[in-house]
Amino acid sequence: MIDYDGELQLHNEQLRVAYHIHPADRVLDVGCGAGQTTRDAARMASEGSALGVDIDVEMIALAKERADSKGVRNIQFEVGDAQVFPFEPAEFDVAISRFGTMFFSDPDAAFENVAQAIRTGGRLVMMVWQAHDRNEWATAIDLAVTGESRASALAGSYDTFSLADPGTVKSLLTRAGFSNVQFSEVDTPVYYGQNVTAALAFVSRFAVVSEVLQRHDRSANSAKARLRETIAAHSSKQGVWFDSRAWIVQATRR
Repeated sequence: MIDYDGELQLHNEQLRVAYHIHPADRVLDVGCGAGQTTRDAARMASEGSALGVDIDVEMIALAKERADSKGVRNIQFEVGDAQVFPFEPAEFDVAISRFGTMFFSDPDAAFENVAQAIRTGGRLVMMVWQAHDRNEWATAIDLAVTGESRASALAGSYDTFSLADPGTVKSLLTRAGFSNVQFSEVDTPVYYGQNVTAALAFVSRFAVVSEVLQRHDRSANSAKARLRETIAAHSSKQGVWFDSRAWIVQATRR
């Protein structure tokens, strides 16, 4: 299982500042993963509540376990797709997401469903990746394992960078029922481990990397050697870090 919380530790710090969650707020976390962002929200909404939704059964089980172990009580988790999840109308004051909104099969339907779950005047705060060519973690790993630096290499069947263009996102959110769409740039690196060995194990779980390395042929050996070399070039006493670019997108429910 990939440790997204460790990878995105610096991103999470910036996103948490942007939430502006009030003590009595009811918060929805879209694509909550193992629940770190949901727990952050629940602590801020100390007199309110937080609901985390994710399609990954294992992640939700882990999220529940971690919330219990940390004593966070005003929190719930549900396995589900936010695109079609039966939220009650105006159920939430704030919806948040850390890289959990790029993979909807029907983005219009998904954001309309999220929007109707937020009260009028409520807020959406989400973090999404900027373009593929602005993210070193994507271009460098693509180049190492495939010999190409293309958005399609890491995207696979999902488009990791589907919400990279501000114009596209603004139109999408406006259609869904949001206004005052604003973008803040996040220029901070991702963390892949304390050393080359740990980082190699980490990125080997990425779909495109795993697919290549599992071939067990000469090309796979060459790819692994190139990948190790790329990781080593980004290693320091502080661990292995790759540059990245993201957006914090904020919008108001009309």
